[in-house]
Amino acid sequence: MSGPGYLFLGDEEKALVTRALDTWQLNRYRFDETAEPSMVFTLEREFEQRTGAGHCLAVNSCTSALLTALAALGVGPGDEVIVPGYTFIASIAAIVHRGAVPVLAEIDESLTLDPEDVTRRITPATKAILAVHMLGAPAALDELRRIADDHGLFLIEDAAQATGGRYRGRALGTVGDAGAFSLNLFKIITSGDGGLLTLADDAVYERAFAFHDHGFKPMRHGIADADSLFGLNLRMHELSGAVALGQLRKIENILETLRKQKTALSEAIGELPGVERRKLNDPDGECHSFFVLRFETVEAARAVAAKLGTTTLIDSGRHYYGNMPQLISRRMPTASEHPFGCPAHPTEARYEPHMLPRTDDILGRSITLSVGVVDGYLGAGFGITPLSSPDEIAAVATAVKSAVNEVVART
Repeated sequence: MSGPGYLFLGDEEKALVTRALDTWQLNRYRFDETAEPSMVFTLEREFEQRTGAGHCLAVNSCTSALLTALAALGVGPGDEVIVPGYTFIASIAAIVHRGAVPVLAEIDESLTLDPEDVTRRITPATKAILAVHMLGAPAALDELRRIADDHGLFLIEDAAQATGGRYRGRALGTVGDAGAFSLNLFKIITSGDGGLLTLADDAVYERAFAFHDHGFKPMRHGIADADSLFGLNLRMHELSGAVALGQLRKIENILETLRKQKTALSEAIGELPGVERRKLNDPDGECHSFFVLRFETVEAARAVAAKLGTTTLIDSGRHYYGNMPQLISRRMPTASEHPFGCPAHPTEARYEPHMLPRTDDILGRSITLSVGVVDGYLGAGFGITPLSSPDEIAAVATAVKSAVNEVVART
């Protein structure tokens, strides 16, 4: 149960951690001007160089990156943020903790935000669109960027599952006003836990830095001015930075390995009766970490999933809005009782099971096979890994074809 980065941990990461331990440099700051730059500082600069982002800020989780982005962009009580109904719960939690209102929107066959539905859900209270690059593949960023610009909204990219991915030549996290990345155990690269935040605007970066570190200016070069927010402590630890830096330096190898493994699995499976592949907004830009199959009926998808010992995506933990009890209650609350409302900013938002019928239908008919991320909670408990041999890939393909053919023959 891990992501691809974990399987690539090796001597490079160990050497960087050892260098930090040899000098007992455990904090991101260097108060001695003669000391070499910290691992965290170097990680930020190398991530900027790789992605072309104006700024990168390392934090202790992707949730913190999302929270920091929202705070730095001025999203707060009463503001609405459009977010897909298929995402990890952290995307919604970050909005809630800013006192803002998550507005759930439909996904399309790409398993990411449906731009047409986003447009339908914009109101005078809408402040931002939060696009989530689910299962390692980009959302329709051209369309979402245009919608955001036309309506004066911020576009935030949740690239937790898609570090290293691209969209039509641009690195994910750089098309929007902010991009958030995860470094936890199940991601493309890992430091155990941790996150990265990319930002384009200088002033927004200064606000983000202040928010993540008690109101300080970048690199603690003074206290931020009165416009800054009350900051928290969301800093990345130096040892996490060392591991993440080692992983970042091998990300191209990781992504190329995933591409080759997914291509081999796809060719071994071939075309299947009654099954479609996931729509990809940019086939060249995805991370190749999952292989999604969509069936004609919910019954067929569940039958195949059962034979493979996995689940459909609608049953995959806190990634489907209907599996979030914090969001969905049996009795719909009044405006004053709403968990995201307050007397000064009443909201009429409502959350209930099956409120996104298209999302329910697509997720109910879809299963995903692991290629790089092995995570039963995400619905990717069956498949291959970056280290799977050709024989292991062939065996998985045979099992998938057998399950599909048996189910189709019965229907």
